[in-house]
Amino acid sequence: MKKRIEIVLGAVLFGALTGCIGYVDSPHHAHGYGQPPLVYAQSAVVVQADYVYYPSYQVYYSGNTRQYVYQDGHSWVSRSAPPHVSANVLLASPSVRLDFHDSPSAHHATVVRQYPKNWKPQGSNQGHSEGHNDHN
Repeated sequence: MKKRIEIVLGAVLFGALTGCIGYVDSPHHAHGYGQPPLVYAQSAVVVQADYVYYPSYQVYYSGNTRQYVYQDGHSWVSRSAPPHVSANVLLASPSVRLDFHDSPSAHHATVVRQYPKNWKPQGSNQGHSEGHNDHN
């Protein structure tokens, strides 16, 4: 009798497991099966800009983003090249490292007053000697 119970329980267990596997591979009733919703995850790395300003050209450069930021008419643009001047000429001109990490447009009026187009770093032969540090 004990042997017969073990065989019946084994058959029931086998039938239950076989039925589950068949359902997972291919459901028999499509009306009861729904696709799970698609989930899109977007990961982003936030890089704070570190700006160097070139007063002669009124151009900002961020080494972290590798973008030049400047005003084009009434709009602010961000490009991989400076406007109307080669990068080498721009890099050879006086510059100053700025201490803000948001958009230059938010600070431009103050920056232009503090560093006019003819601004030169302290210790240069010409221009202002206001004690501002050059980034080079």
